Amino acid sequence: MSHLVAPSLLSANFLQLGKEIEMVNRSEADWLHLDIMDGLFVPNISFGFSILNRIKKTTEKPMDVHLMIVNPDRYIEQFRESGAFIITVHYEACTHLHRTIQAIKQTGAKAGISLNPHTPVMLLQEIIGEVDLVLLMSVNPGFGGQEFIEQTYRKSRELKTLILDHGSDTQIEVDGGVTLGNARSLVDAGVDILVAGNAVFGSPDPTATIHQLKHC
Repeated sequence: MSHLVAPSLLSANFLQLGKEIEMVNRSEADWLHLDIMDGLFVPNISFGFSILNRIKKTTEKPMDVHLMIVNPDRYIEQFRESGAFIITVHYEACTHLHRTIQAIKQTGAKAGISLNPHTPVMLLQEIIGEVDLVLLMSVNPGFGGQEFIEQTYRKSRELKTLILDHGSDTQIEVDGGVTLGNARSLVDAGVDILVAGNAVFGSPDPTATIHQLKHC
């Protein structure tokens, strides 16, 4: 299966949000990536349910919702109701991770786990067969435009081995510093979904950039 591309709306021009989403709709993007930040788990605040509910009415792409928040269990059903196709929580934010993953699945959404750059993939060996997606952060979460962390290639290869060893069909997603310059190397390292923010929305031709990421 060809790899997927998920433009990250965090890097969009929020004064032109409708037009930015329309551009993604017309493009070859597969998903629309939405970073939810609470100012506690990460030192930034993004957008909440009122924005998500409007995006739900506008986007034609599945909503890939990444929760960078504490106590995500409180809001799982509400994120699903606001249009989330995939709900990804952070390993570091969940005391009872298996329970959280099951709660996500009970809403009908796909369930994902995200790992911060310092968190080893082997911590997922007891739950890798339960999740649809693992999101590797290739920057420290909280802000767009950061420099890509090179160890992500090794981490993705380790994760792919873990997935295969457990006979799982879990997909690997990478978010942070993804560009046309490293996209092919990430796919070669086993990545299934490329999240790109500044590379897309900062491009003079975002639609062409999405095409290049899709066919790298």
